[in-house]
Amino acid sequence: MGRSSRWFGILVLVLLTACASGGAGGQRIDRNLLTREQILETNRQNAYEVVENLRSNWLRTRGPTSLTQEDAVVQVYLDDNRLGGVETLRTINTTLIQYIRWYDGIAATGRWGLDHGAGVIYVSTRALQQ
Repeated sequence: MGRSSRWFGILVLVLLTACASGGAGGQRIDRNLLTREQILETNRQNAYEVVENLRSNWLRTRGPTSLTQEDAVVQVYLDDNRLGGVETLRTINTTLIQYIRWYDGIAATGRWGLDHGAGVIYVSTRALQQ
């Protein structure tokens, strides 16, 4: 009896842990996405301030690339138009933004090319398609 009780207790603990880690309503939180609601809640004026406040790690310059030995720079896109480095986020007013998405170096390189190894911050003024 003691052995089966122990296994039952372990099973209950595992199930409770799995349910608790799923987020609200069992949905996972996408740490690579800032929604319009999250953006507006910050009361910030531009995209740079929003990202700095909510996901400052997106702004970090990465180390030198193996090909050029220059620091890899995070690129910024606004609705499929390449703007440049992270400082260009300061030109984007938060009232226009629908969402901001982070693409890591691997995903960004696959989508936009080899000079995107530090990642991409993609800002959209269009509604998020789920």
